[in-house]
Amino acid sequence: MEYRAVFKRHELKYLMDSEQAEAVQEALEEHLVPDRYWRSTVRNVYYDTPDYLLARRSIERPMYKEKLRLRSYGAVSDDDEVFVELKKKYDSVVYKRRLAMGLSDAEAWLRGDAAGPGTQIGEEIGFMTVRYPGIRPAMLLSYEREAHRSEDGDLRITIDRDILARTEDVRLSSDLGGSPVLPEGYTLMEVKTMYGYPGWLTSLLCAERLYKSSFTKYGNAYKEMVLGKMPEEFFGLSRAAAAQEAA
Repeated sequence: MEYRAVFKRHELKYLMDSEQAEAVQEALEEHLVPDRYWRSTVRNVYYDTPDYLLARRSIERPMYKEKLRLRSYGAVSDDDEVFVELKKKYDSVVYKRRLAMGLSDAEAWLRGDAAGPGTQIGEEIGFMTVRYPGIRPAMLLSYEREAHRSEDGDLRITIDRDILARTEDVRLSSDLGGSPVLPEGYTLMEVKTMYGYPGWLTSLLCAERLYKSSFTKYGNAYKEMVLGKMPEEFFGLSRAAAAQEAA
């Protein structure tokens, strides 16, 4: 299977109510084409230390942060191919490294029971498992995703719904379920690009009063499930809040 192993891009997030999401959906269908993973159930197992060091850093908005996860685009069993992903963010630019391998092999590697691939990416991921002693599967996070891209491939926009998270039975091969990460009626849009926004997208964001958010799925799930509180900034400005501010 062919796939991109290295990514470098800006990733910006927007939380949308149902009316905003409907307008965005119409625009995406007009200007973009379906991505390879057009509609899928994305499953992620996030790895973290026992004291959730990586989650805590994620919500502190530092200049540099990193995450390690296993990802699949649907239900998987032990022999199915999944992605091992190392995601770094420095000065607002996201760098992602990923390897495709069998689920059981990936799990054995990340828990230290087997050697990993002897490649540059394999060494980077392997170093992270050593850098953070006790790192282990910490959270299962799943969502329904619809993915769009531009013809040239630079712009990719994803819409995530029904985001669920849990800290028990943290396996890609387990049944889905968990606590909602977004309030009812909200969806998350992620805009991923290296070279900037086209004019139609800038106009759309302005017309729908959509403002970029610091929302992070893993970080906010950690806040709700581990710290037992809702995010401090509830997703920037909703349509109602924006109208009130403009008045």
